[in-house]
Amino acid sequence: MRQTVVLYPGAGVGHVRPMTELANVFLKHGYDVTMVLVEPPFKLSDSGTTAIERIAASNPSISFHVLPSLQAPDFAAPSKHPFLLMLQLLHYYNEQFEAFLHGIDRKSLHSVVLDMFCIDATDVCVKLGVPVYTFFAGSASCLSVLTQLPALIAGRQTGLKELGDTPLDFVGVPPMPASHLIKELLEHPEDEMCKAMMNIWKRNTETMGILLNTFELLENRAVQSLRGPLCIPERILPPIYCVGPLVGKGAKDEDKVERNECLEWLDMQPDRSVVFFCLGSKGALSEEQLKEIAVGLERSGQRFLWSVRRPAGSDNPEKYLKVGPEPDLGSLLPQGFLERTKGRGLVVKSWAPQMDVLDHRATGAFVTHCGWNSVLEAIVAGVPMLCLPLEAEQKMNKVSMTEDMGVAVELEGYMTGFVKADEVEVKVRLVIEGEEGKQLRARVAARREEAEAALEEGGPSRVAFAQFLLDVDSLGKQLRE
Repeated sequence: MRQTVVLYPGAGVGHVRPMTELANVFLKHGYDVTMVLVEPPFKLSDSGTTAIERIAASNPSISFHVLPSLQAPDFAAPSKHPFLLMLQLLHYYNEQFEAFLHGIDRKSLHSVVLDMFCIDATDVCVKLGVPVYTFFAGSASCLSVLTQLPALIAGRQTGLKELGDTPLDFVGVPPMPASHLIKELLEHPEDEMCKAMMNIWKRNTETMGILLNTFELLENRAVQSLRGPLCIPERILPPIYCVGPLVGKGAKDEDKVERNECLEWLDMQPDRSVVFFCLGSKGALSEEQLKEIAVGLERSGQRFLWSVRRPAGSDNPEKYLKVGPEPDLGSLLPQGFLERTKGRGLVVKSWAPQMDVLDHRATGAFVTHCGWNSVLEAIVAGVPMLCLPLEAEQKMNKVSMTEDMGVAVELEGYMTGFVKADEVEVKVRLVIEGEEGKQLRARVAARREEAEAALEEGGPSRVAFAQFLLDVDSLGKQLRE
């Protein structure tokens, strides 16, 4: 009898995508996989919805199950932070999730793997006697910091915000400026958001084990900190399994009916000559910042491929739109910019096939928001990065990327929330044609080789996943007895 693994990423393309890659690993080991999604009472962005639909359509071997929608109180409460609403929603879905698991033959149910934000469903799995694990889609460095934060916050009468850029010492990671922590964690310890997030990270380390989307050599110090009584002196964390890098594969040319226009354009550019500027599915910048970046790119004299989204913080976003959600580039960018950079640069609206672009021989650098999925994709492709972190844990990732991993340099303007044209010009030139850029490319190339080795037969990530399967089998037998 084939066994079934249930993966529960909740909603959000940034969580569904890496868990889909994890699902494919289970499939290769002979397991059936069901991905459980929830239907939020508030709409995802069009691009997010489309991306999830695209993922489902391109992975027919995975069964996707959407839990029945429900009407729960207070989801439209204007005073509630969207993150708290999401957590409340996922908690209400526990009943539906339990009913779904009851529908699977207990003997064939191998395990349940929960996304970091669906962690309340641990209670359902414990109740049913099902092996339950966490899939932490972020970096090991981020998880290490988050597990150490409660001890730092405990007993404080004020939040960490007042510390500004003061470096904080955490085991396993470089000194972390207080300002670089997830902003909600900087608030007063009794703040509702701060308490909710602290509870999430605590519960993430209370399942039967943690699957990490990383590989040992990339974050060795952080991984080791999670394996001993270093992060939380009073207890040992559950087993840590580094099973990454789990990233999607770019589509092969022969598999495409029609290649994206930006790939056709890249075909005409010299090797490693193009800066790819893309800030993820939510990376919206202000109109002023977009214009400043445009000036810097133009002055740099370098080739570029730039994915531009509708600007953030606009009181009248419709003024930028011609049809639908795509930005009107003529209104957003400096007058004449597109004409002056024609041939040397290409600006695309809202979306570009990121893995295909990173894998392309012409791509020489990647300006990224430092989301962990994007970081891993660039490392796997061997592309050095310029860091422009925006939100969530991205500033934390930036510290590790530049100081521990050696795969990136920063655009220092992120510290003030505005990157000037002069810095864009200088840093783009540095990475593409400077001596420091050559050294950076060499380090990233070495990381790429390590990533490939991790996933080869007998590689550390393959061995870690095999050990995970053995541990689940052993645990499953104990729970059934």
